[in-house]
Amino acid sequence: MPSSPFTPNPVRGSRAMAVAPHALASQSALAVMREGGNAVEAMIAAAATIAVVYPHMNSMGGDGFWLVSRPGHPPLALEACGAAAAAADIGAYRTRGLEAIPFRGGLAANTVAGTVSGWDAAYAWSRENLGGRLPLQRLLGDAIDYARRGMPVTTSQAACTSTKREDLLAVPGFAETFLVDGQAPAPGALFRQPRLAVTLEQLARAGLDDFYRGDLAQVLARDLATAGSPLTASDLAAHRPVWKKALVLEHSRGKVYNVPPPTQGLVSLLILGQLDRLLEAVADPTGADYVHLCTEATKLAFGIRDAHITDPAHMDVDPQSLLDAGRLDAMAAKISRDRAAPWGKGKGPADTVWMGAVDAHGVAVSFIQSIYHEFGSGVVLAESGINWQNRGCSFSLDPGSRNPLMPGRKPFHTLNPAMAHLDDGRTLVYGNMGGDGQPQSQSAVFTRIVQFGMNPQAAVDAPRWLLGRTWGQTSDTLKLESRFAPGVADALRGRGHEVEILRPYDETMGHAGAILRHPDGTLEGGADPRSDGAVAAW
Repeated sequence: MPSSPFTPNPVRGSRAMAVAPHALASQSALAVMREGGNAVEAMIAAAATIAVVYPHMNSMGGDGFWLVSRPGHPPLALEACGAAAAAADIGAYRTRGLEAIPFRGGLAANTVAGTVSGWDAAYAWSRENLGGRLPLQRLLGDAIDYARRGMPVTTSQAACTSTKREDLLAVPGFAETFLVDGQAPAPGALFRQPRLAVTLEQLARAGLDDFYRGDLAQVLARDLATAGSPLTASDLAAHRPVWKKALVLEHSRGKVYNVPPPTQGLVSLLILGQLDRLLEAVADPTGADYVHLCTEATKLAFGIRDAHITDPAHMDVDPQSLLDAGRLDAMAAKISRDRAAPWGKGKGPADTVWMGAVDAHGVAVSFIQSIYHEFGSGVVLAESGINWQNRGCSFSLDPGSRNPLMPGRKPFHTLNPAMAHLDDGRTLVYGNMGGDGQPQSQSAVFTRIVQFGMNPQAAVDAPRWLLGRTWGQTSDTLKLESRFAPGVADALRGRGHEVEILRPYDETMGHAGAILRHPDGTLEGGADPRSDGAVAAW
């Protein structure tokens, strides 16, 4: 059991529940469900709110992915990620003397922002399949209010702004949007985004598709061009979200779901598939044996990721086939219980939010929304106030690479919301933010709840580890929070791991969350103390 002297209690409810890394977002979701809205409508409200109140982590100028399930139905995956601009090709960057796509500025803002299209598709699906009736004006209402009246700056936003200030100071729109007299805002200071309020009101009035094919799209295209982005109005108009069949892992405790490529949802399932075969002899979900096996399973899963996962239109293997029982048996058999395998490099940083919601009818949503690096490209569009993502900097300018830049190609995504339908009738909605850390924290939360019997809050709260890099980190060590029991780090070093010790509750581990719905409809939830989040329950 965890090294903490007490077991944190979960938040419990019987009608509806939402969890988010910012408390105002979970409250927005719950308010919608208390007014008769369903979990999908609630998540749209939460997504809009968190885009305003946690601006260093996500934005309407980013991408999003959904898993949505109804009782008796397998989850559906919704891919709301944008492709590279028609004018974005390797030659266009090479002629500028570039060896890689910049992380910041207009040239980094080279993919369409897809998340608003996901809100739109989910809204239509809700109305058609769940009888959703709440108007957009209501679902976006909290976000509009927070943008116009302001919201108190979190310590996370203040610290992130201060850390990234020099890197982003010269990027168009950043300083006038996120700095106060040239400096990061203080924690607790009121932060207003009046341009964003007007943009949200326009979407509530004209419909969410206005972002891609309406008056707002023309405004976005003009400002993107001014900022030096290759995106055009035609790129926005060509974008469509895509409903997909979710990937499924046949686990000994039930079915575990995630989203298919271009995300690394496959990685999260590969890790859990191996651990299903390895953890039977492990007694302590915070001990060295547990962390070692989770880390070794991660290495093998990342190897498959780096060899195969890209835009699915350019993949040469069916990702579902990689979850076959025989393949998982073979992967698990490669792992040594007493020696660490060699490890290369991770994929790098990511800024993201994961959120979950379950309503009174058992409809469950697992959702993730991201701008990639902290503040994305750093570009804030002049008229709309939207901060645009830099997801396209994950493309390579090497035409022989796994993810080369091509017009209309979708970039590789670390984003992957998760869900499980367990054989005992429970539904688990869970996820995390943080680049390479997402599948690792998912493995911690899932196994601690499902295989070790911990409640959601205890599982999220318990000390975590991370192999590789995530936002704010450049090293590829095995990072451990200092709350692990004495001897764990030394035992891991003895097996060949390069161990680095971080703070007791370190934001490097990301912002995890979980909701567990029992067969009788009761709910338990856990929010990450490393975030500004909360579980809101009814």
